[in-house]
Amino acid sequence: MNALDGKVAIITGGTQGLGGAYTEAFIRHGACVVIGDVRDEEGPDFAARLNATAGTVRVLYEHLDVTKAEEWSRIAGIAEARFGRLTTLVNNAGVPGRDGIEDTTEESWARTINVDLKGCWLGMKTCIPAMRRAGGGAIVNTSSTSGLVGTGRGAPYCSAKGGVVALTKTAAAQYGAENIRVNAVHPGLVDTPRNKNISDEWRREMLRGTPLGRMARPDEIANAVVFLASDASSFMTGSSLIVDGGMTAI
Repeated sequence: MNALDGKVAIITGGTQGLGGAYTEAFIRHGACVVIGDVRDEEGPDFAARLNATAGTVRVLYEHLDVTKAEEWSRIAGIAEARFGRLTTLVNNAGVPGRDGIEDTTEESWARTINVDLKGCWLGMKTCIPAMRRAGGGAIVNTSSTSGLVGTGRGAPYCSAKGGVVALTKTAAAQYGAENIRVNAVHPGLVDTPRNKNISDEWRREMLRGTPLGRMARPDEIANAVVFLASDASSFMTGSSLIVDGGMTAI
């Protein structure tokens, strides 16, 4: 239960759903976490609850629009100032873009690409210098099975998540010599508040294509992210860890 002792992480979108599960798992495993999110009404309370359970301040909540470079610079500085260093980044913040090619608007395309892909790039661009000062680190980028296979829908989302894969590999190749590892996690269908809004037809279709026959629990994805952030994955970089119940196996 101490896989992340001494680690200091920024987790984006870290207040609910997958991000909330990541934050809770990181705290259980000994890390300190700065949550970057736009959920300012619930974020401070979520951090306070985790700190009360931990018996000390191990979680900070900070407003972060991942598309804004100046906000990234501020939150990276807060992590170093409060916890002494920054060793870990989990790029998780994202928005859906579920329309097909012809039905996607320019506004929808730009929003999904900016949050899901540009936000990931800005996070790495900003946090890597801090990791260099810490002597190395680990970055986990949340992609998706939609970043690996086409779905016939979700043109902006598939494009952004596919871009995250290429960006992950590029960063891994560039920064491996500096002891900075960069990997991607690819969840399948997960039981989160966001996915409660998908149609019953789409849910049934996806579960028919999932050999394990069910949605993942958020903690099952969080376990994979903890592994990639920990020293247990010390010889992994540029990798894609697929946690999809077998969806991409068939």
